[in-house]
Amino acid sequence: MTQGALPFKYESEKQGLGLTALGGLPVYLDMAQAMGMADSIDRHVGVRRDGQGWTDSQVVMSLVLMNIAGGECVDDLEILERDEGFRKIFLNTQWYGKSRKERRLLERRWRKSSDRAVPSPSAVFRYLAAFGLDYQPTSGSAVIPRVSSHLTGLMQANRDLLSFKQGCRPQSVATVDMDATLIETHKSEALYGYKGFAAYQPLNAWWAEQGLVLHSEFRDGNVPAGYEQLRVFKEALACLPEGIESVQMRSDSAGYQHDLLKYCDNGQDSRFGRIEFAVGCPVSKEFKKAVAEVDETDWHPVWVEKDGQQVATKRQWAEVCFVPYELARTKTGREYRYLATREVIQEQQSLPGMSDQEEYPFPTLTTKNHKYKIFGIVTNKDTGGSEVINWLYKRCGASEEAHRAMKDDFAGGKLPCGGFGENGAWWWIMILAFNLNAVMKSLVLGTEWAARRMKAIRFALIHIPGRVVQRSRQLIVRCARDLDWLLDIRSKIKILCAT
Repeated sequence: MTQGALPFKYESEKQGLGLTALGGLPVYLDMAQAMGMADSIDRHVGVRRDGQGWTDSQVVMSLVLMNIAGGECVDDLEILERDEGFRKIFLNTQWYGKSRKERRLLERRWRKSSDRAVPSPSAVFRYLAAFGLDYQPTSGSAVIPRVSSHLTGLMQANRDLLSFKQGCRPQSVATVDMDATLIETHKSEALYGYKGFAAYQPLNAWWAEQGLVLHSEFRDGNVPAGYEQLRVFKEALACLPEGIESVQMRSDSAGYQHDLLKYCDNGQDSRFGRIEFAVGCPVSKEFKKAVAEVDETDWHPVWVEKDGQQVATKRQWAEVCFVPYELARTKTGREYRYLATREVIQEQQSLPGMSDQEEYPFPTLTTKNHKYKIFGIVTNKDTGGSEVINWLYKRCGASEEAHRAMKDDFAGGKLPCGGFGENGAWWWIMILAFNLNAVMKSLVLGTEWAARRMKAIRFALIHIPGRVVQRSRQLIVRCARDLDWLLDIRSKIKILCAT
């Protein structure tokens, strides 16, 4: 009897033979080894320090590799476990570089011998439970619970990763993009966010020059994005490695917090001094009034570079004489530059019964001649208006694309349980996987792959079929294709180990 419509059939491979569908995944183990990632996790996290069973690095690295391979939930670890070739590599590489004493200590962690390469889903849930907090979400109030010492360890492991990248590709300037993202969920413990659905809302700091997640704070969905943003920004600054001489900050209107702006402009940071910023400001009734008073001759086109030439866009910008109430009520209030952009809205016939507010989901301003889309910016930069605007708009590309990748390409969009601390640990493990892949693309795969999505990397590199054999105390991965590429990748990683 045929199995389907076409003349082929499936049969079980009963001999095992070390087959793997993840022939390219071990190069990420190579990269993690070059970065000292496993040692950093064991040194900082401390959930299983001097205990029994799986070590911190074994659990966390299993979840990191699951993220990179395309898994999105704890049960997907079983797919890794059933991959015979991957099992051989992962089991054998865990002993690499360890002394005889360290190997004996690892063996004594088990009362009974275990032949698993990665932890079982139940073992991972027990591990994540160590990150749990004595905290019950309460709707109607913005509460950010304390961070456990174990979660701080994951953050420290990420700081070590940042230091490694900075050592390989030094940067003197750090542009920090502050932005929050909503993770929609159906868990009963989740609270409703401003968009009307249950969610969690991490606030992230993105390091634009290095293309890495600098810091993140996992939050309930009802916590506003701008809530205590100054504290999170200070924590992000503390994560910056040595060699950074100056810092710049960008944010949407959630970052329009006067304590944050004052901290940057006054140079209150002892390490970096004055921090230049550009932040979207709310288009309030008073701001609209100030924009309407701008003379028509004071509006200038926004210029962008295209094919090496400056080209005028349809948007226009102008300096706005605007002092918000928060700054005007004291004599010591700061003075910032307020800019406005406008863009003509093509008139369309409105449907009966629809007001202007219902028709457009963005702020508008109507004059005698046109109706405009309005956007406001506050900055302490002294450069031209077009330069400030284009610099701020760059934030919308990289950091928001990173949010999409974290939730769709990695496992950040599907949280494992209802526990807040457990979900926070899951989010941070995803960030380690995200940054590991970003370092791999930047330092090893090259510029050709810098903008490629994770599905392209999995299709071309990670899911290379192969066979893993062991001969003369050596592991050999035999691949049917892309052997030269894999050898080139490993040689580049070997050079990074020397640095």
